[in-house]
Amino acid sequence: MIHALPAPGDTPRRALPAPGHPVRLALPGRVLLLVAGVPGAGKSTVLRRLPRGDALRVLDSEVQRDRLGRLLPDVPYTRLRPWVHLLHRLAVVGAACGAVPTVVVHLPATGAGLRRAVRALALATGREPHLLWIEAPAAEALRGQAARGRMVERGSFARHVARASGVAERIRGGGLGERWVSVTALDRRAASRGLVLDRLRERDQAK
Repeated sequence: MIHALPAPGDTPRRALPAPGHPVRLALPGRVLLLVAGVPGAGKSTVLRRLPRGDALRVLDSEVQRDRLGRLLPDVPYTRLRPWVHLLHRLAVVGAACGAVPTVVVHLPATGAGLRRAVRALALATGREPHLLWIEAPAAEALRGQAARGRMVERGSFARHVARASGVAERIRGGGLGERWVSVTALDRRAASRGLVLDRLRERDQAK
């Protein structure tokens, strides 16, 4: 399932893919793309497949988790988690303030408050805010966590699931109520086909 929604007053800036093809997002200019969804939805898998380059900065909390895990191998993750979150958010702010044109941020952001904060950061740093929501039912997300070998604590996961309830439906119905330049919702299968970010200049799109 794929659905794209322009924010009120804006126009879509990319075409949706044909079945079996990667999802393509056109992100011209200075952009911040938030990739959100419950833990295990497939966000990290999508981001790992993105080609790296000088024009793209990808920020995944897994990087901070792995780094701290190597530095402090005997410390359980429950104690490292607040530091992982802090370092990840600091890295996000630093990247948003930087000169790299396209910044892609991995966060569950199942709650509207965190999504609003990321959107505000984008606007404050002169970036267009875009949202990519990856939808996965709880059972499917749990299988995704098991496949990657890391399970989210039960209570925390339940809170993510509760906050995420209805988000994809509101996107499909055009009623998310958040003023992103664009919103794209994918299910896990569509996301698994890959993501291509097209950095098109607006004058090229008019041709």
